[in-house]
Amino acid sequence: MQSNTNFDSKAGVFARNIYGTTKGHIRLAVLQRDLDALLAALPQGKKLRILDAGGGFGPLSQGLAALGHSVVLCDLSADMLALAQEQVTEKGILSQFEFIHGPIQALMVSDVGQFDLILCHAVLEWVEHQAELLACLEALLVDDGHLSLMFYNRDGLLYHSLVMGHFDYVYADLVKKRRQKLTPGWPCRPEQVNDWLQRLGFVITDRSGVRVIHDYMVNKTFRLEQADEVIAMELAHAKIAPFMHLGRYIHVVANKTLAKAPKEST
Repeated sequence: MQSNTNFDSKAGVFARNIYGTTKGHIRLAVLQRDLDALLAALPQGKKLRILDAGGGFGPLSQGLAALGHSVVLCDLSADMLALAQEQVTEKGILSQFEFIHGPIQALMVSDVGQFDLILCHAVLEWVEHQAELLACLEALLVDDGHLSLMFYNRDGLLYHSLVMGHFDYVYADLVKKRRQKLTPGWPCRPEQVNDWLQRLGFVITDRSGVRVIHDYMVNKTFRLEQADEVIAMELAHAKIAPFMHLGRYIHVVANKTLAKAPKEST
């Protein structure tokens, strides 16, 4: 049985405390820029079939649907899907959406078909069996399709803990004594995610850090009062090393190639 995290009863909290804040605006700005670049490189006029896997209320897929693409929004939380349906109805794009209530791992190609683009943002770190989830997404993607994957960066979490002097947390291997409800249970090592993607036959074509500056700022008032400038600086440094690697999240765009990575001999 898969160990997934369900955010029922927290839809409003996510909308307010994440997407309604500067850090949420940074997330959307970086993701939107990367997706705009991807769409610009695809054949113009082609309408995509998109899976928003664990997409909550679909803050990004709603914009893609408004462009004429069709979206299947899958989430474990009925509350999230209800909020999504309410919002897309108000925007007049309900006909572009299909909603599936359940775990991503239960999606079968025989039932839902395959997709040109899969969004999986801030999901991987809430799933215990991460490699299996990525394999599921690969199966649901057409050959030469694209995966937009954003995950909670364990390296960024470690660095933030070090600069904040949370050494007990570092000594405990970043495991909290008392787990907080909105703290991901399985932060991801970028090298491990890269390896999983490669073994599944993906080639990473784009990469950005998300919140490469915001969380390290000493003056917290500044990041609220000068939010637009902070977001501009985030965008300016999101793809530049070493800042990119210190983001609290990492966003990668990966292309599913026809050639699979060779299996290890036993």
